[in-house]
Amino acid sequence: MSFSLRTKKNILITIILLGGLAITLKATHWFYLEQGYQDTAERSKQQMTELVNFLDGSLSRYESIPHVLSTNPLLKNALLNQQDGKSIQKLNLYLEEIKHITESLDIYLVDALGVSIAASNWQKSYSFIGKDFSFRPYYQQAISGQLGRYYAVGTTSNKRGFYFSYPVYEQQSILGVIVVKLDITEIEQQSTGIARAGGYEFAITDPDNIIFLSSINHWRLRSLTPLDQSRQYAIHASKRYASRVINELTLSPLYDAGATDEHNLYAFSSLKGQFDYMETHKAMAKAGWSVHIMAPLTPIYQSLPLLMTLYGSLYLLLALAALFGYERRKNLLRIQQANDLLEQRVQARTQDLQASNRKLNETQDELIQAAKLTVIGNLSASINHEINQPLAAIRSYAQNTKTMISRNQTEMVTDNINTIISLTDRLAVIVGQFKSFTRKSQSRDSATDINQCIQDALTIIKPEIDKQGVELLYRANEISGQVWADNVRLQQVLVNLMSNAIVAMQRSAPKRLSLTLVLESQLCIKIQDTGSGVQESQMEKIFEPFFTTSDRQGLGLGLSISRRIIDSMQGSIRVSNAQTGGAIFEITLPVYSSNKASPDHASQGDSFNEQKHSS
Repeated sequence: MSFSLRTKKNILITIILLGGLAITLKATHWFYLEQGYQDTAERSKQQMTELVNFLDGSLSRYESIPHVLSTNPLLKNALLNQQDGKSIQKLNLYLEEIKHITESLDIYLVDALGVSIAASNWQKSYSFIGKDFSFRPYYQQAISGQLGRYYAVGTTSNKRGFYFSYPVYEQQSILGVIVVKLDITEIEQQSTGIARAGGYEFAITDPDNIIFLSSINHWRLRSLTPLDQSRQYAIHASKRYASRVINELTLSPLYDAGATDEHNLYAFSSLKGQFDYMETHKAMAKAGWSVHIMAPLTPIYQSLPLLMTLYGSLYLLLALAALFGYERRKNLLRIQQANDLLEQRVQARTQDLQASNRKLNETQDELIQAAKLTVIGNLSASINHEINQPLAAIRSYAQNTKTMISRNQTEMVTDNINTIISLTDRLAVIVGQFKSFTRKSQSRDSATDINQCIQDALTIIKPEIDKQGVELLYRANEISGQVWADNVRLQQVLVNLMSNAIVAMQRSAPKRLSLTLVLESQLCIKIQDTGSGVQESQMEKIFEPFFTTSDRQGLGLGLSISRRIIDSMQGSIRVSNAQTGGAIFEITLPVYSSNKASPDHASQGDSFNEQKHSS
């Protein structure tokens, strides 16, 4: 039931987090997209103003040229005397000179019928002389007395140009029209440079929504609006674009020429792919143009994923922080409750734990005592033999004394009694040492003479050494070394190690037990036998509880307990194999320093005392 509730809670939290994340991403997308549109629109307005001003300035340089030229008498003379070749030629040279001065594309004079009679390109292969331009709107505007303006592709030169025209008067009558053709290629290049610097594209359309100037070549001479058959026919009939074919631009949605919005979004398709633009348009009434600023939206779209990722990450961090804070507060309350309950339980169980610790210590002491009794049990036969010899001798001397008393041999009785007393003292020493060893220790450490401790241990183990016929070599430095230890438990370790060594040498020859005492920075006791040694695979296991390699019955606790005893004395015990065969057990203990004896002042000579015992 609790698992089901927890699962439902986690699912609900996940749904809330994901819902909030979706709302955050949607809001970020909408806000920054709208903000990007607004910034782009404001920037496009400024760019539109700059571009229109540049175009107006570029066109206005040529606007007054036809009017000024119309006042020149050469034009009137040529129109009035069209058959005078000299006058026409003089005018041709004049127009050619003015063309170079004004940097115009062409300048030519048209009579009242619309036929060109003089031109700056009089010597070119595409000379305008003799060409009929009566169909051009700029001629029609000027012949009616107005300043003419018109954009078109020349039918003769096939070059794009903008035409300025003005009537040539003779008093109140119009004799003809002077036309100045401006090359718009240079204006287009300069406008393209401005657009590139501003990071946008531009297109300029005529009243038929056909692009004739653009910063993108692919857009040039293409229609923004769909071209049906009637429109195609009308454009072809006007000859504005000469013989060039006008195609449609592929954009989505379809361009709405009547849209009242200043800013519209369109996707333009080309061979390189589809690109989104914000279109801003403005009419140039004098020129009859419509200027379109196409601001690319790709930078806005490219920045959106990063912004959405950023705000989504911030949302998740805040949401997780809030969730973490809520869970932390709830956990703190839960922990506080648990601590209160735990404190109650601790108070309730402290007494049980203390009782258990007491029982554990008692059990450990009982285990150590059991190990000592096990050693004594294993040595019981040799102990009995050691005691029985003095008892048998005492019995024999007692019988002899009884006989001597009956014979009144007083002096010999005294000798027998003294011998019996000596044997009795010997028994008292043996029994006293075993009684002290088997007594339950209280584990009270004190300054312990290591030599005396070893002698006491040898007293216990000596009967077994004699019984098994083991040669004992005991080496000790001539020092009074002391350690801080429990005397009885240290004896237990020594007796256990020597007993194990005797067992290991049952099938060995010779049988030799070496006991070496070395004092350096620490006190080291080495016990070496001539048995079979310890297998390498058993080196680590030999001190584990219940592990034994002996054929005798036992629990395998002797070495484990010995290690625990030595560890409690801040010492260490390790085992290795001698090169000549047999095992070496090394006990290392820290030296006890006192005012009376200190290892820093003790003699560390190389002389040894050797005691050899053999059966």
